[in-house]
Amino acid sequence: MRAHTSYFARACAALLLVTTLSACGFHLRGSDGAYNMPFSSIYLAFGETSPLGNELKRNLRAIDKVVIATTPKDAQARFEVISEARNKAVLSLNNLGRVREYLLTYTLVFQVRDATGNLLLGPTEITLRRNLAFSEEALLAKEGEEALLYRDMQSDLVQQIMRRLAALKPQ
Repeated sequence: MRAHTSYFARACAALLLVTTLSACGFHLRGSDGAYNMPFSSIYLAFGETSPLGNELKRNLRAIDKVVIATTPKDAQARFEVISEARNKAVLSLNNLGRVREYLLTYTLVFQVRDATGNLLLGPTEITLRRNLAFSEEALLAKEGEEALLYRDMQSDLVQQIMRRLAALKPQ
């Protein structure tokens, strides 16, 4: 009986804490997706078919105050891609010497310049890693899982870029 009332008291305390935090308007910084960019237009130096570039454009267009410029001279800021790479390496082998797990990495190196060519953000590298368990019996499923993991990393990368762009201090 005593254990039951102790559990009930803890559950009520946790519920009270959650209710109080939500009632006061608490939320994690940036969790509402609202970013205040220090520029009104930006040029993104991605190819037209770049999935990362298209997702970044979509996220920037969602901010009412930011325009995606079609040429660098029309923009207050220029996002320049120095390198972008996806890599897949063997992480572990089973007792027969076959691959058990892969390590997927997605690396982007970029910089941001203002309209006059001054660096707002020097060369910055973001590297994301995910483990992929592998099975030869489910080859097609694992290929789909790999593509899904790369898309997830791409979305994480875009959110990190958005946070870094919002933190820029124009000169």
